[in-house]
Amino acid sequence: MTRPSRISRARIVEQLKLAARKGDRGALTLATDQMKTLAYSPRYWDSYLELLVNPLARLVDLLVIKQGDKIAHQKGWTRRKRERSPAKAKAPARKAKGGARAVRRRPASALEQGSLFPDLPS
Repeated sequence: MTRPSRISRARIVEQLKLAARKGDRGALTLATDQMKTLAYSPRYWDSYLELLVNPLARLVDLLVIKQGDKIAHQKGWTRRKRERSPAKAKAPARKAKGGARAVRRRPASALEQGSLFPDLPS
């Protein structure tokens, strides 16, 4: 009888990189199965959360496994709250005239809008 091989974070990340680079479905399936093993057993939660530091592993968790936030919630870990500016008081609503149409704001142009990927060079 052979023992199953131990799950290694480095090996999982290596398989995810291989799947991303070459489109290897076998590597992606193997990495996903190993990630599920870590994610669904409370014994390995800490190592799973350490694995989620890698962006590829985080993407697989968000799309397939969806356990990272559940584990953090169960352990009582919370995210830091973003600082917000105080909300402005709303002006009283005006009554619309007969057939007047509401004026829509124009969407920001591409130059004015911030990048979705600020780390990448423009």
